[in-house]
Amino acid sequence: MGEPEAGSEFANGAAAAGPMADTQYILPNDIGVSSLDCREAFRLLSPTERLYAYHLSRAAWYGGLAVLLQTSPEAPYIYALLSRLFRAQDPDQLRQHALAEGLTEEEYQAFLVYAAGVYSNMGNYKSFGDTKFVPNLPKEKLERVILGSEAAQQHPEEVRGLWQTCGELMFSLEPRLRHLGLGKEGITTYFSGNCTMEDAKLAQDFLDSQNLSAYNTRLFKEVDGEGKPYYEVRLASVLGSEPSLDSEVTSKLKSYEFRGSPFQVTRGDYAPILQKVVEQLEKAKAYAANSHQGQMLAQYIESFTQGSIEAHKRGSRFWIQDKGPIVESYIGFIESYRDPFGSRGEFEGFVAVVNKAMSAKFERLVASAEQLLKELPWPPTFEKDKFLTPDFTSLDVLTFAGSGIPAGINIPNYDDLRQTEGFKNVSLGNVLAVAYATQREKLTFLEEDDKDLYILWKGPSFDVQVGLHELLGHGSGKLFVQDEKGAFNFDQETVINPETGEQIQSWYRSGETWDSKFSTIASSYEECRAESVGLYLCLHPQVLEIFGFEGADAEDVIYVNWLNMVRAGLLALEFYTPEAFNWRQAHMQARFVILRVLLEAGEGLVTITPTTGSDGRPDARVRLDRSKIRSVGKPALERFLRRLQVLKSTGDVAGGRALYEGYATVTDAPPECFLTLRDTVLLRKESRKLIVQPNTRLEGSDVQLLEYEASAAGLIRSFSERFPEDGPELEEILTQLATADARFWKGPSEAPSGQA
Repeated sequence: MGEPEAGSEFANGAAAAGPMADTQYILPNDIGVSSLDCREAFRLLSPTERLYAYHLSRAAWYGGLAVLLQTSPEAPYIYALLSRLFRAQDPDQLRQHALAEGLTEEEYQAFLVYAAGVYSNMGNYKSFGDTKFVPNLPKEKLERVILGSEAAQQHPEEVRGLWQTCGELMFSLEPRLRHLGLGKEGITTYFSGNCTMEDAKLAQDFLDSQNLSAYNTRLFKEVDGEGKPYYEVRLASVLGSEPSLDSEVTSKLKSYEFRGSPFQVTRGDYAPILQKVVEQLEKAKAYAANSHQGQMLAQYIESFTQGSIEAHKRGSRFWIQDKGPIVESYIGFIESYRDPFGSRGEFEGFVAVVNKAMSAKFERLVASAEQLLKELPWPPTFEKDKFLTPDFTSLDVLTFAGSGIPAGINIPNYDDLRQTEGFKNVSLGNVLAVAYATQREKLTFLEEDDKDLYILWKGPSFDVQVGLHELLGHGSGKLFVQDEKGAFNFDQETVINPETGEQIQSWYRSGETWDSKFSTIASSYEECRAESVGLYLCLHPQVLEIFGFEGADAEDVIYVNWLNMVRAGLLALEFYTPEAFNWRQAHMQARFVILRVLLEAGEGLVTITPTTGSDGRPDARVRLDRSKIRSVGKPALERFLRRLQVLKSTGDVAGGRALYEGYATVTDAPPECFLTLRDTVLLRKESRKLIVQPNTRLEGSDVQLLEYEASAAGLIRSFSERFPEDGPELEEILTQLATADARFWKGPSEAPSGQA
């Protein structure tokens, strides 16, 4: 589970030239851009560690390209077009051409920001909020730049073909294309365009019945002449239909009849991309520091070659056992936030270097974890039988490929491994350092006298929150399970539900997981539970001592942590779509729910007051009464947390949905009038920063670190130099893969014609 920061989701206003589209769907010209600093961490690596990090980074960057195919039908073509453009002319050279074609400086900057956004998000939808973004300049002007570019002169047919394929979709804001979603709710390439939520549920039941994980799959539906649907479940793998040595996957590759519908399990999704991932993992094996790393890489190779999640689980087991490595990494189909159904994983890969000083604090937190778990507000029977002491390190990221960079991570996400083998926590220190620095003038919705305190303590309080969220939030709680032999992992006679006073009435059956059972709310509900644990346990003096805070400083850290959460709950309204009554971002929905719980606690703990800003436009102020955090806030959070955990442990989906969706409902009912406040939030929102990452390059047997300036142009250059040997080949691969499946998204919502 990846953890973005709580209060910095939102550079102000639109481009100086005035927005072409609603500001919700553009990235502003003054968007914040920061460079990840890992120079010191890289300098301290030995030559062997550098080679290991280099090949793992190559694997991650190659694999990250699959995200383009997991996002929208046009994303691979947009990426290929931009890459061709900037390979032929760097941003400065292209600027001369653009100005000669009649673009203003603002319009050209808007194009650079758009291109940087596509690279940053690995697609044309924001990774945080799942909203489409479009270029903030006239389409005909961009067309002139592209068709008159050096790239178009070198390869006229290819560039014109790419523009014809993606130009319309690049700019289109027709309602269904504004957000990622399923059926009429939005666009997604995890499912063919004619799939509905009912198809997703049927496919999940089918996968459960075959003990297949959805993590590395996509679902394609075809309809025959009589209107009868048949489904293809496609696994991601290097191997396709060719016969291979028998593996746990090959026996599943066949046709099935399930509840009257034909299903076919195939594999080979993203095959040429995963082939490059596997080649780099093979090379990395030669530089592994120990046998755990070597066996881990062998299992990842098996997983990506065969399409086996079971092999990825085995690799994750070795990864958990590889305690305290100097170079830390993880790779695969990991987070399910962007699947509208909530069970398919987006590809990500990261490589990072341990920061020893901060890690020492986290190690002290781990040492206190068993004591702190007892402080959580549920009975011991609802806690894991044995706390499996995890690794918890602070890392400086060298590479993070995927659609975005979180602040902290708790993985693996496989429930069975987490319950029996354990997990690892990481806090990404150099991401925290740049992504969440806040300028006073951009601090919205706070009282003036809170702002200085907030700026002073936001970083330290967030270190505490990430630590508690990952270790004791995601790391706590037991799932009640009945295995395939009928045995229970809890005593049915003696375990009592503290909410009802009765014996346990529901649990997880064999093959069911948290994600498959709670599906669309699973990610957000779990983030809410982890955030609530962080708020609850930061009140414990021992926790603050571990991080070096005592007395008045400790009280300020608590206050700013809670204040940050309630402010984030208000900022969250940006990520709610009133037309569809749905939330587009799991963490932000979670923070809104917590705000609702604390407002409901009453007694003036939290108040939100509409005001008029100094610019004469609507504004608002969030207040938290620090004298009531312990007396009013803590008991309210305690009751809420207990209910969250009991419903999760018992697999009570109906109860869990009623509780969570109840708090997540956004209305204009007084006193808060959240829908009206949402307009104010959108008016004053700040765009999420773009992060420029370095490259590594092999020169002889030496690995060099290449760094780039913190600007849209610097971010574009980093991508132009990312694949020096095979850039054009990769673009060809991406467009071929996209074209092979293009028929599945033809037409707004009718079933695609064409046969499989």
